[in-house]
Amino acid sequence: MTITLNHTIVPARDKVAAARFFADLFGLRFDDRSGHFAPVRVNETLTLLFDDDDAFESHHYAFHVSDAEFDAILERINKAGLAYGSAPWSLDDGRSELRTASRTPPALACSARAPGGRRGTSR
Repeated sequence: MTITLNHTIVPARDKVAAARFFADLFGLRFDDRSGHFAPVRVNETLTLLFDDDDAFESHHYAFHVSDAEFDAILERINKAGLAYGSAPWSLDDGRSELRTASRTPPALACSARAPGGRRGTSR
């Protein structure tokens, strides 16, 4: 039996803004004409369902991407002036070592962090 992750709920203070932000950053489409959730289809098997929440714990999502996708995402991160780091505990060291740390396809991690450095909130 093959098991795949179909969807997961991503808590956010503003689900539509968070879904749009994620989709723009990752070069994905976001259609805000949905029901309760603000869905972003990541690939043929995974959809992130953004949902409004007032308080939540920090979350960490990691994605394998190609070199070209990694470069495009990192370029969008830089253009947006966003801080980034090499590990969940080092979110703003300005290093993107994930690409060179492994022989597998590059991994790009996404960790929710609020403006001003507070963890546990999403844009």
